[in-house]
Amino acid sequence: MIGKHPCDEGVVLAAPASRPCAEAARPWVLATTILGSSLAFIDGTVVNVALPALQREFGASVADVQWVVEAYALLLSALLLVGGAVGDRLGRRRVYASGIALFAAASAACGLAAGVRQLIIARAVQGAGAALLVPGSLAIISASFPEQERGRAIGTWSTFSAVTTALGPVVGGWLIEHVSWRWAFLVNLPIAVTVLGLLFWRVPESRDREAAGRLDWMGAALVTLGLGGIVYGLVESTRLGWPDPRVWGSLAGGAVALLGFTAVEARSRFPMVPLALFRSRTFAGANLLTLLLYGALGGLFFFLPMDLIRVHGYSATAAGAAGLPFILMLSLLSRWAGGLIDRFGPKVPLVVGPLAAGAGFALFALPGTSGRYWGTFFPAMVVLGLGMAISVAPLTTTVMNAVDMRHAGIASGVNNAVSRAAGLLAVALMSLLVLHAFNAEMDRRLAAMNVAPDVAAAFDGERVKLAAAEAPPGARPSDGTTIQRAISLAFVTGFRQMVLVAAGLALASALIAAAMITAPA
Repeated sequence: MIGKHPCDEGVVLAAPASRPCAEAARPWVLATTILGSSLAFIDGTVVNVALPALQREFGASVADVQWVVEAYALLLSALLLVGGAVGDRLGRRRVYASGIALFAAASAACGLAAGVRQLIIARAVQGAGAALLVPGSLAIISASFPEQERGRAIGTWSTFSAVTTALGPVVGGWLIEHVSWRWAFLVNLPIAVTVLGLLFWRVPESRDREAAGRLDWMGAALVTLGLGGIVYGLVESTRLGWPDPRVWGSLAGGAVALLGFTAVEARSRFPMVPLALFRSRTFAGANLLTLLLYGALGGLFFFLPMDLIRVHGYSATAAGAAGLPFILMLSLLSRWAGGLIDRFGPKVPLVVGPLAAGAGFALFALPGTSGRYWGTFFPAMVVLGLGMAISVAPLTTTVMNAVDMRHAGIASGVNNAVSRAAGLLAVALMSLLVLHAFNAEMDRRLAAMNVAPDVAAAFDGERVKLAAAEAPPGARPSDGTTIQRAISLAFVTGFRQMVLVAAGLALASALIAAAMITAPA
């Protein structure tokens, strides 16, 4: 039968053959989950490198390119909460394959988009596909490996996912620079075809046979509306202004929807987020840590390519390669870090890792508008990569071990949703911080330059582009050069404030780990 693996549930196997069969499938499980989940990871990093190119081609504001990122993150964050549950009920391999196929179709639509609105819609569909495949990867691993081997299996997944992800920004940057930003999306198609082939050839099906009841679509709708309303209000406040009723109305509506989501989950017979999971102090602490640490990371990697390309003059390829030390630290150390939890328990790596990451964030505040890479961004990348390498695999293992095995899918979905929602909210909030600092610094510099009032007024329309802003055409050549210099310095001012806030979030996540994470009984 096509798509049927001899280890699938429902296939009759002699008892002595079942264990060797499961063991034989494990290398293929790792290969397939690594490649599939890397689609979502690569896409996130490549898109950030592509943002300056999108601003040039479509004349997009920062709010426009925020939506290119946020539309994907919104659907991914919200639907991850049902993605794990759907896999537990209908079959993790089946749902994983559906996510891969949907993601590939949306990638093709992104590559063919004729305008920024079409791109945003396609990105939202990509997010829905990723919501099915991301939790499925870890759930398949957890169902395929016994608990004593799971930490190293997840560490291996983290290592090789990091290797494939490392190639994404470099290859994507080269495609953006030499071909077109569109190929940063189209490159997903051959990877998706390979994953689907391996999936149905070698990976056995698994599901939670005790799962019952309807899927919580009401909860999914409420959390989507809640996050969407809050993000819309924050993003569009830069264009519409805070007094606009669409801004405060969407913020209020989003808050009400999230409160409604909590009430629905508390009363539902079959909630997509069983609130009982959060009775575990370790599970709650690990997710709060995830929210803060991944929020800091999301804000950094949204603004960093703008700083590298617009302020420091990096090419798209060089901007993509600038993150290699971070990825390589993850790839070299994640498997080792996966074993730390077995040696020291969960608390030590989850305190030390975020502290090191916080130091890395703070180092990003040191570069100005010039300087060689090796003395500016390289040290920050290495230290941040070290901190995240110590954190990621132990954090994931801690989350999965804090719940019963039959809830592996939903636990993975919750933690991944928290990490994605963290980036979603951080980009919106940190954009306000960066824009405020940018405008304040530009006002100060324009006043010191004594530019003509009409030139200053003309520049107001460029402010929403941040580092991509340009001096007004009516400015004198000497003023134009000075204004461009001021734009770079003002953006660096905002960027520095943002990374220092990120460092504070990392420090807070370490304190949370110290207070809430405990070893399993």
